[in-house]
Amino acid sequence: GPWTAAVVCSSVVVGAHPTLSVPSVKFSLSGKTSSFMATTTNAASRPYDIIVFGASGFTGQFVVEEVARTVADGPKGTLKWAIAGRSRQRLEKVLEQSAAKPELMSEVEIILADVCEMDSLVTMCKQGVIVLNCVGPYRFYGEPVVKACVENGAHYMDICGEPQFLEGMQLKYHSQAADNGVYVIGSCGFDSIPADMGVLFTRDHFKGTLTTVESFLTIRTGPEGGCIHDGTWQSAIYGFADSDKLRALRKKTGYKSMPVVGEKIKRRSTLFFSKEIEQYAVPFMGADHSVVKRTQHFLHTEYQESPVQYGAHVGVGGISSLVKLLFAGILFWFMVKFAFGRKMLIKFPEFFSFGVFSKVGPSRKQMDDSSFCFTFFGEGYTEGQDPTQGKPNARIRTQVKGPDAGYVATPIAMVQAAITLLNEPKSLPKTGGVYTPGAAFAKTTLVDRLNKRGFQFSVMTSPQA
Repeated sequence: GPWTAAVVCSSVVVGAHPTLSVPSVKFSLSGKTSSFMATTTNAASRPYDIIVFGASGFTGQFVVEEVARTVADGPKGTLKWAIAGRSRQRLEKVLEQSAAKPELMSEVEIILADVCEMDSLVTMCKQGVIVLNCVGPYRFYGEPVVKACVENGAHYMDICGEPQFLEGMQLKYHSQAADNGVYVIGSCGFDSIPADMGVLFTRDHFKGTLTTVESFLTIRTGPEGGCIHDGTWQSAIYGFADSDKLRALRKKTGYKSMPVVGEKIKRRSTLFFSKEIEQYAVPFMGADHSVVKRTQHFLHTEYQESPVQYGAHVGVGGISSLVKLLFAGILFWFMVKFAFGRKMLIKFPEFFSFGVFSKVGPSRKQMDDSSFCFTFFGEGYTEGQDPTQGKPNARIRTQVKGPDAGYVATPIAMVQAAITLLNEPKSLPKTGGVYTPGAAFAKTTLVDRLNKRGFQFSVMTSPQA
Protein backbone atom coordinates (compact mmCIF):
# COMPACT_ATOMS: atom_id res chain seq x y z
CA GLY A 1 0.00 0.00 0.00
CA PRO A 2 2.64 2.61 -0.81
CA TRP A 3 0.21 4.82 -2.66
CA THR A 4 -2.38 4.89 0.12
CA ALA A 5 0.36 5.47 2.63
CA ALA A 6 1.49 8.49 0.67
CA VAL A 7 -2.09 9.75 0.35
CA VAL A 8 -2.89 9.72 4.05
CA CYS A 9 0.56 10.18 5.54
CA SER A 10 0.46 13.91 6.19
CA SER A 11 4.13 14.22 6.93
CA VAL A 12 3.63 17.78 5.82
CA VAL A 13 6.67 19.39 4.31
CA VAL A 14 7.37 22.59 2.44
CA GLY A 15 9.62 22.40 -0.58
CA ALA A 16 12.32 25.03 -0.58
CA HIS A 17 15.45 25.74 -2.56
CA PRO A 18 17.04 28.61 -0.63
CA THR A 19 19.54 30.85 -2.37
CA LEU A 20 19.46 34.13 -0.46
CA SER A 21 20.77 35.41 2.87
CA VAL A 22 20.39 39.03 3.96
CA PRO A 23 19.89 40.95 7.25
CA SER A 24 16.52 40.88 8.99
CA VAL A 25 13.90 43.62 8.96
CA LYS A 26 10.75 44.39 10.90
CA PHE A 27 7.42 44.13 9.12
CA SER A 28 4.14 44.99 10.79
CA LEU A 29 0.87 43.56 9.56
CA SER A 30 -0.20 47.17 9.43
CA GLY A 31 2.52 47.84 6.87
CA LYS A 32 5.34 49.50 8.86
CA THR A 33 8.96 48.46 8.52
CA SER A 34 12.20 49.24 10.31
CA SER A 35 15.69 47.82 10.59
CA PHE A 36 16.56 45.27 13.29
CA MET A 37 19.34 42.79 14.00
CA ALA A 38 19.76 40.83 17.23
CA THR A 39 22.96 39.19 18.41
CA THR A 40 21.82 37.80 21.75
CA THR A 41 22.67 34.22 22.63
CA ASN A 42 21.09 34.05 26.09
CA ALA A 43 17.57 32.55 25.86
CA ALA A 44 16.20 34.89 28.53
CA SER A 45 17.10 37.95 26.47
CA ARG A 46 16.26 36.66 23.01
CA PRO A 47 13.85 38.94 21.17
CA TYR A 48 11.51 36.19 19.94
CA ASP A 49 9.75 33.32 21.63
CA ILE A 50 9.00 31.65 18.27
CA ILE A 51 10.48 31.92 14.79
CA VAL A 52 8.58 30.25 11.94
CA PHE A 53 11.21 29.18 9.40
CA GLY A 54 9.83 28.43 5.93
CA ALA A 55 6.90 30.74 6.58
CA SER A 56 6.23 31.39 2.90
CA GLY A 57 5.93 27.71 2.00
CA PHE A 58 2.55 26.08 1.50
CA THR A 59 2.29 24.71 5.02
CA GLY A 60 4.34 27.48 6.61
CA GLN A 61 1.74 30.13 5.76
CA PHE A 62 -0.86 28.22 7.79
CA VAL A 63 1.56 27.89 10.69
CA VAL A 64 1.99 31.68 10.58
CA GLU A 65 -1.77 32.17 10.83
CA GLU A 66 -1.98 29.74 13.75
CA VAL A 67 0.82 31.47 15.67
CA ALA A 68 -0.99 34.77 15.18
CA ARG A 69 -4.14 33.28 16.71
CA THR A 70 -2.29 32.16 19.83
CA VAL A 71 -0.28 35.23 20.79
CA ALA A 72 -2.24 35.57 24.04
CA ASP A 73 -1.13 32.06 25.09
CA GLY A 74 2.54 32.95 25.26
CA PRO A 75 4.53 33.45 28.47
CA LYS A 76 2.95 36.16 30.62
CA GLY A 77 0.04 36.45 28.21
CA THR A 78 1.97 37.58 25.17
CA LEU A 79 4.08 36.09 22.40
CA LYS A 80 7.00 37.70 20.61
CA TRP A 81 7.53 36.08 17.25
CA ALA A 82 9.04 36.37 13.80
CA ILE A 83 8.87 34.66 10.43
CA ALA A 84 11.88 33.56 8.39
CA GLY A 85 12.73 32.36 4.91
CA ARG A 86 14.81 33.17 1.89
CA SER A 87 12.59 35.69 0.09
CA ARG A 88 11.56 38.99 1.64
CA GLN A 89 8.95 39.49 -1.07
CA ARG A 90 7.27 36.15 -0.39
CA LEU A 91 7.42 36.63 3.39
CA GLU A 92 5.86 40.08 3.09
CA LYS A 93 3.10 38.58 0.97
CA VAL A 94 2.31 36.05 3.69
CA LEU A 95 1.97 38.86 6.23
CA GLU A 96 -0.12 40.95 3.86
CA GLN A 97 -2.52 38.03 3.39
CA SER A 98 -2.72 37.58 7.14
CA ALA A 99 -3.34 41.30 7.64
CA ALA A 100 -6.61 40.89 5.75
CA LYS A 101 -7.89 38.90 8.75
CA PRO A 102 -8.56 41.21 11.72
CA GLU A 103 -7.98 38.48 14.30
CA LEU A 104 -4.40 38.06 13.04
CA MET A 105 -3.32 41.66 13.46
CA SER A 106 0.02 41.87 15.27
CA GLU A 107 3.52 43.15 14.73
CA VAL A 108 5.77 40.48 13.26
CA GLU A 109 9.46 40.47 12.42
CA ILE A 110 10.95 39.21 9.16
CA ILE A 111 14.29 37.37 9.22
CA LEU A 112 15.86 36.27 5.95
CA ALA A 113 17.65 32.93 6.31
CA ASP A 114 18.88 30.29 3.90
CA VAL A 115 19.54 26.60 4.59
CA CYS A 116 22.51 26.82 2.22
CA GLU A 117 24.03 29.67 4.23
CA MET A 118 24.93 28.49 7.74
CA ASP A 119 25.79 32.02 8.91
CA SER A 120 22.21 33.12 8.24
CA LEU A 121 20.84 30.13 10.18
CA VAL A 122 23.15 30.95 13.09
CA THR A 123 21.91 34.54 13.12
CA MET A 124 18.31 33.34 13.04
CA CYS A 125 18.75 30.75 15.78
CA LYS A 126 20.45 33.19 18.14
CA GLN A 127 17.34 35.37 18.02
CA GLY A 128 14.69 32.79 18.93
CA VAL A 129 13.81 30.59 21.88
CA ILE A 130 12.11 28.08 19.53
CA VAL A 131 12.49 27.61 15.78
CA LEU A 132 9.54 25.97 14.03
CA ASN A 133 11.06 24.44 10.90
CA CYS A 134 8.60 24.10 8.01
CA VAL A 135 11.24 23.62 5.27
CA GLY A 136 11.39 20.21 3.64
CA PRO A 137 11.80 17.58 2.43
CA TYR A 138 13.74 17.31 5.65
CA ARG A 139 16.13 14.69 4.35
CA PHE A 140 17.54 17.41 2.09
CA TYR A 141 17.04 20.63 4.08
CA GLY A 142 16.49 19.70 7.72
CA GLU A 143 19.90 18.95 9.21
CA PRO A 144 21.47 22.42 8.80
CA VAL A 145 18.60 23.89 10.83
CA VAL A 146 18.91 21.23 13.54
CA LYS A 147 22.67 21.83 13.70
CA ALA A 148 22.28 25.61 13.93
CA CYS A 149 19.66 25.30 16.68
CA VAL A 150 21.67 22.84 18.76
CA GLU A 151 24.88 24.85 18.50
CA ASN A 152 23.22 28.19 19.23
CA GLY A 153 20.80 27.34 22.00
CA ALA A 154 17.44 27.45 20.19
CA HIS A 155 14.89 24.70 20.71
CA TYR A 156 13.82 23.03 17.46
CA MET A 157 10.50 21.61 16.22
CA ASP A 158 9.41 20.31 12.85
CA ILE A 159 6.47 18.58 11.17
CA CYS A 160 8.53 15.82 9.60
CA GLY A 161 7.08 12.43 8.73
CA GLU A 162 10.35 10.93 7.47
CA PRO A 163 11.65 8.25 9.87
CA GLN A 164 15.12 8.26 8.33
CA PHE A 165 15.59 11.96 9.11
CA LEU A 166 13.99 11.79 12.56
CA GLU A 167 16.00 8.80 13.73
CA GLY A 168 19.18 10.10 12.09
CA MET A 169 18.96 13.38 13.98
CA GLN A 170 18.53 11.51 17.26
CA LEU A 171 21.59 9.37 16.58
CA LYS A 172 23.72 12.35 15.57
CA TYR A 173 22.62 15.22 17.83
CA HIS A 174 21.04 13.82 21.00
CA SER A 175 24.17 14.05 23.16
CA GLN A 176 25.12 17.53 21.98
CA ALA A 177 21.56 18.80 22.43
CA ALA A 178 21.52 17.37 25.96
CA ASP A 179 24.80 19.08 26.79
CA ASN A 180 23.49 22.41 25.48
CA GLY A 181 20.06 22.17 27.11
CA VAL A 182 18.31 22.22 23.72
CA TYR A 183 15.12 20.28 22.99
CA VAL A 184 14.90 18.96 19.43
CA ILE A 185 11.38 17.60 18.90
CA GLY A 186 10.49 16.24 15.48
CA SER A 187 7.20 15.13 13.98
CA CYS A 188 5.09 17.75 15.75
CA GLY A 189 2.30 17.74 13.15
CA PHE A 190 -0.23 15.23 11.91
CA ASP A 191 2.73 12.93 11.76
CA SER A 192 2.74 12.11 14.61
CA ILE A 193 1.19 14.03 17.54
CA PRO A 194 -2.30 12.46 17.23
CA ALA A 195 -0.83 8.95 17.16
CA ASP A 196 1.86 9.41 19.80
CA MET A 197 -0.22 11.44 22.26
CA GLY A 198 -3.23 9.23 21.44
CA VAL A 199 -1.40 6.13 22.65
CA LEU A 200 -0.42 7.94 25.87
CA PHE A 201 -4.00 9.18 26.31
CA THR A 202 -5.26 5.60 25.93
CA ARG A 203 -2.71 4.34 28.45
CA ASP A 204 -3.56 7.06 30.95
CA HIS A 205 -7.26 6.13 30.85
CA PHE A 206 -6.70 2.39 31.18
CA LYS A 207 -7.25 1.01 34.68
CA GLY A 208 -4.38 -1.45 34.87
CA THR A 209 -1.49 -2.39 32.58
CA LEU A 210 -2.06 -1.52 28.91
CA THR A 211 -0.01 -3.87 26.74
CA THR A 212 -1.08 -3.34 23.10
CA VAL A 213 -2.67 -0.59 21.04
CA GLU A 214 -3.72 -0.67 17.41
CA SER A 215 -4.72 2.58 15.70
CA PHE A 216 -6.91 2.92 12.62
CA LEU A 217 -6.82 6.20 10.72
CA THR A 218 -9.72 7.29 8.54
CA ILE A 219 -9.94 10.47 6.47
CA ARG A 220 -13.18 12.21 5.55
CA THR A 221 -13.39 14.55 2.57
CA GLY A 222 -16.18 16.72 1.16
CA PRO A 223 -17.82 16.75 -2.28
CA GLU A 224 -14.70 18.24 -3.89
CA GLY A 225 -12.52 15.41 -2.59
CA GLY A 226 -9.16 15.69 -0.91
CA CYS A 227 -5.82 17.02 -2.05
CA ILE A 228 -2.33 17.18 -0.57
CA HIS A 229 0.55 19.44 -1.56
CA ASP A 230 3.23 17.53 -3.46
CA GLY A 231 5.90 18.14 -0.82
CA THR A 232 4.45 15.14 1.02
CA TRP A 233 4.46 13.17 -2.24
CA GLN A 234 8.17 13.88 -2.69
CA SER A 235 8.94 12.76 0.86
CA ALA A 236 7.13 9.48 0.23
CA ILE A 237 9.04 8.90 -3.01
CA TYR A 238 12.46 9.46 -1.46
CA GLY A 239 11.47 7.55 1.66
CA PHE A 240 10.62 4.39 -0.26
CA ALA A 241 13.68 4.76 -2.47
CA ASP A 242 15.95 4.97 0.60
CA SER A 243 14.37 2.22 2.69
CA ASP A 244 17.66 0.28 2.76
CA LYS A 245 19.41 3.28 4.33
CA LEU A 246 16.82 3.41 7.09
CA ARG A 247 17.44 -0.21 8.00
CA ALA A 248 21.20 0.43 8.09
CA LEU A 249 20.66 3.51 10.29
CA ARG A 250 18.65 1.50 12.81
CA LYS A 251 21.47 -0.98 13.19
CA LYS A 252 23.75 1.90 14.24
CA THR A 253 21.28 3.17 16.84
CA GLY A 254 21.92 0.15 19.06
CA TYR A 255 18.63 0.26 20.96
CA LYS A 256 18.16 -2.50 23.49
CA SER A 257 15.01 -4.49 22.81
CA MET A 258 12.09 -3.59 25.04
CA PRO A 259 10.41 -6.38 26.96
CA VAL A 260 7.17 -7.72 25.49
CA VAL A 261 4.58 -7.33 28.24
CA GLY A 262 1.53 -9.55 27.91
CA GLU A 263 0.61 -11.24 24.65
CA LYS A 264 2.55 -10.21 21.58
CA ILE A 265 0.60 -7.89 19.30
CA LYS A 266 -1.08 -9.75 16.46
CA ARG A 267 0.38 -9.42 12.99
CA ARG A 268 -1.89 -8.04 10.29
CA SER A 269 -1.76 -8.78 6.58
CA THR A 270 -0.54 -6.13 4.16
CA LEU A 271 -4.16 -5.79 3.09
CA PHE A 272 -7.08 -6.88 5.27
CA PHE A 273 -10.70 -6.16 6.01
CA SER A 274 -10.93 -4.44 9.37
CA LYS A 275 -13.93 -5.33 11.49
CA GLU A 276 -12.94 -2.47 13.77
CA ILE A 277 -13.67 0.21 11.17
CA GLU A 278 -15.67 -1.94 8.70
CA GLN A 279 -13.51 -1.25 5.67
CA TYR A 280 -10.34 -2.46 4.04
CA ALA A 281 -7.13 -1.34 5.69
CA VAL A 282 -3.38 -1.40 5.15
CA PRO A 283 -0.40 -0.65 7.41
CA PHE A 284 0.22 3.05 7.92
CA MET A 285 3.56 3.69 6.24
CA GLY A 286 4.31 7.09 7.75
CA ALA A 287 6.38 7.90 10.81
CA ASP A 288 3.78 7.00 13.45
CA HIS A 289 5.03 3.50 14.25
CA SER A 290 8.63 4.70 14.46
CA VAL A 291 7.73 7.68 16.65
CA VAL A 292 5.51 5.73 19.07
CA LYS A 293 8.14 3.01 19.44
CA ARG A 294 10.82 5.61 20.27
CA THR A 295 8.48 7.20 22.81
CA GLN A 296 7.77 3.88 24.49
CA HIS A 297 11.49 3.10 24.60
CA PHE A 298 12.21 6.44 26.30
CA LEU A 299 9.41 6.10 28.85
CA HIS A 300 10.52 2.55 29.68
CA THR A 301 14.21 3.37 30.08
CA GLU A 302 13.78 6.78 31.74
CA TYR A 303 10.74 6.19 33.98
CA GLN A 304 10.56 2.36 34.04
CA GLU A 305 7.05 2.50 32.60
CA SER A 306 5.58 -0.68 31.12
CA PRO A 307 6.03 -0.44 27.31
CA VAL A 308 3.03 -0.58 25.00
CA GLN A 309 3.23 -2.51 21.73
CA TYR A 310 1.78 -0.56 18.82
CA GLY A 311 0.38 -1.22 15.36
CA ALA A 312 -0.64 1.56 12.96
CA HIS A 313 -3.19 1.05 10.18
CA VAL A 314 -5.18 3.21 7.78
CA GLY A 315 -8.57 2.60 6.23
CA VAL A 316 -8.79 2.65 2.44
CA GLY A 317 -12.54 2.21 1.92
CA GLY A 318 -14.52 -0.34 -0.08
CA ILE A 319 -13.89 -2.48 -3.15
CA SER A 320 -13.69 0.38 -5.68
CA SER A 321 -11.11 2.22 -3.59
CA LEU A 322 -9.24 -1.03 -3.11
CA VAL A 323 -8.95 -1.66 -6.85
CA LYS A 324 -7.65 1.87 -7.46
CA LEU A 325 -5.20 1.47 -4.60
CA LEU A 326 -3.78 -1.80 -5.93
CA PHE A 327 -3.29 -0.42 -9.43
CA ALA A 328 -1.68 2.85 -8.27
CA GLY A 329 0.36 1.09 -5.59
CA ILE A 330 1.92 -1.38 -8.00
CA LEU A 331 2.76 1.41 -10.44
CA PHE A 332 4.26 3.56 -7.66
CA TRP A 333 6.24 0.65 -6.23
CA PHE A 334 7.75 -0.13 -9.64
CA MET A 335 8.60 3.43 -10.65
CA VAL A 336 10.13 4.51 -7.32
CA LYS A 337 12.91 1.93 -7.75
CA PHE A 338 14.45 3.77 -10.72
CA ALA A 339 15.83 7.28 -11.08
CA PHE A 340 13.81 7.97 -14.22
CA GLY A 341 10.65 6.67 -12.56
CA ARG A 342 11.19 8.89 -9.53
CA LYS A 343 11.72 11.87 -11.82
CA MET A 344 8.41 11.20 -13.56
CA LEU A 345 6.57 10.72 -10.26
CA ILE A 346 7.88 14.06 -9.01
CA LYS A 347 7.13 15.89 -12.25
CA PHE A 348 3.56 14.63 -12.61
CA PRO A 349 2.15 14.10 -9.09
CA GLU A 350 -1.47 14.61 -10.08
CA PHE A 351 -1.36 12.00 -12.84
CA PHE A 352 0.31 9.25 -10.83
CA SER A 353 -1.71 9.89 -7.65
CA PHE A 354 -5.11 10.16 -9.38
CA GLY A 355 -5.30 13.81 -8.40
CA VAL A 356 -4.69 13.30 -4.70
CA PHE A 357 -1.39 15.22 -4.80
CA SER A 358 -0.83 18.46 -6.68
CA LYS A 359 1.72 21.23 -6.94
CA VAL A 360 -0.86 23.84 -5.86
CA GLY A 361 -2.26 21.94 -2.88
CA PRO A 362 -5.86 21.86 -1.65
CA SER A 363 -8.34 24.69 -1.87
CA ARG A 364 -9.73 26.30 1.27
CA LYS A 365 -13.04 24.56 0.54
CA GLN A 366 -11.34 21.17 0.42
CA MET A 367 -9.59 21.88 3.73
CA ASP A 368 -12.81 23.07 5.37
CA ASP A 369 -14.59 19.87 4.35
CA SER A 370 -11.83 17.48 5.42
CA SER A 371 -11.22 15.85 8.80
CA PHE A 372 -9.42 12.89 10.33
CA CYS A 373 -10.20 10.30 12.97
CA PHE A 374 -7.78 8.00 14.80
CA THR A 375 -9.48 5.13 16.62
CA PHE A 376 -7.32 3.30 19.17
CA PHE A 377 -8.10 -0.24 20.32
CA GLY A 378 -6.15 -1.17 23.42
CA GLU A 379 -5.84 -4.41 25.35
CA GLY A 380 -4.28 -5.15 28.70
CA TYR A 381 -4.70 -6.46 32.21
CA THR A 382 -6.81 -5.02 35.00
CA GLU A 383 -5.26 -3.84 38.25
CA GLY A 384 -3.98 -6.77 40.28
CA GLN A 385 -3.82 -9.05 37.22
CA ASP A 386 -0.36 -10.43 36.35
CA PRO A 387 0.48 -9.52 32.70
CA THR A 388 2.76 -12.56 32.50
CA GLN A 389 -0.13 -14.92 33.20
CA GLY A 390 -2.97 -15.60 30.80
CA LYS A 391 -4.55 -13.51 28.07
CA PRO A 392 -5.49 -9.83 28.32
CA ASN A 393 -8.71 -9.44 30.26
CA ALA A 394 -9.61 -5.82 29.52
CA ARG A 395 -10.09 -3.60 26.47
CA ILE A 396 -10.40 0.11 25.84
CA ARG A 397 -11.35 2.18 22.79
CA THR A 398 -10.40 5.83 22.40
CA GLN A 399 -10.45 8.35 19.56
CA VAL A 400 -8.58 11.42 18.42
CA LYS A 401 -10.52 13.55 15.94
CA GLY A 402 -9.55 16.76 14.27
CA PRO A 403 -9.93 19.05 11.25
CA ASP A 404 -8.04 18.76 7.96
CA ALA A 405 -4.94 16.80 8.83
CA GLY A 406 -2.33 18.51 6.70
CA TYR A 407 -3.00 22.22 6.86
CA VAL A 408 -5.32 22.85 9.80
CA ALA A 409 -4.54 20.14 12.38
CA THR A 410 -0.80 20.17 11.69
CA PRO A 411 -0.31 23.91 12.36
CA ILE A 412 -2.45 23.64 15.50
CA ALA A 413 -0.42 20.69 16.78
CA MET A 414 2.92 22.32 16.01
CA VAL A 415 2.06 25.67 17.56
CA GLN A 416 0.49 24.14 20.68
CA ALA A 417 3.60 21.99 21.13
CA ALA A 418 5.67 25.19 21.05
CA ILE A 419 3.30 26.97 23.46
CA THR A 420 3.57 23.99 25.82
CA LEU A 421 7.37 24.08 25.73
CA LEU A 422 7.37 27.81 26.48
CA ASN A 423 4.90 27.58 29.37
CA GLU A 424 5.74 24.23 30.97
CA PRO A 425 9.53 23.81 30.89
CA LYS A 426 9.57 22.01 34.25
CA SER A 427 7.32 19.26 32.84
CA LEU A 428 9.70 18.38 30.01
CA PRO A 429 12.43 15.71 30.26
CA LYS A 430 15.05 16.81 32.78
CA THR A 431 17.75 17.30 30.13
CA GLY A 432 17.74 18.53 26.56
CA GLY A 433 18.09 16.09 23.68
CA VAL A 434 16.36 14.80 20.56
CA TYR A 435 12.87 13.62 21.50
CA THR A 436 9.58 12.43 20.09
CA PRO A 437 6.44 14.42 20.97
CA GLY A 438 5.31 11.74 23.44
CA ALA A 439 8.68 11.62 25.16
CA ALA A 440 8.83 15.42 25.43
CA PHE A 441 5.21 16.12 26.38
CA ALA A 442 4.04 13.03 28.30
CA LYS A 443 4.00 14.96 31.59
CA THR A 444 2.52 18.20 30.19
CA THR A 445 -0.97 19.52 29.42
CA LEU A 446 -0.52 19.33 25.62
CA VAL A 447 -3.61 17.13 25.16
CA ASP A 448 -5.74 19.64 27.08
CA ARG A 449 -4.36 22.47 24.97
CA LEU A 450 -5.14 20.57 21.76
CA ASN A 451 -8.69 19.86 22.92
CA LYS A 452 -9.22 23.60 23.29
CA ARG A 453 -8.00 24.23 19.74
CA GLY A 454 -10.20 21.85 17.72
CA PHE A 455 -8.87 18.37 18.53
CA GLN A 456 -11.04 15.85 20.39
CA PHE A 457 -9.28 13.26 22.55
CA SER A 458 -12.01 11.05 24.01
CA VAL A 459 -12.65 7.65 25.61
CA MET A 460 -15.26 5.72 23.59
CA THR A 461 -15.31 2.53 25.64
CA SER A 462 -13.82 2.20 29.11
CA PRO A 463 -11.80 -0.91 30.03
CA GLN A 464 -13.97 -4.00 30.35
CA ALA A 465 -13.18 -7.64 30.94
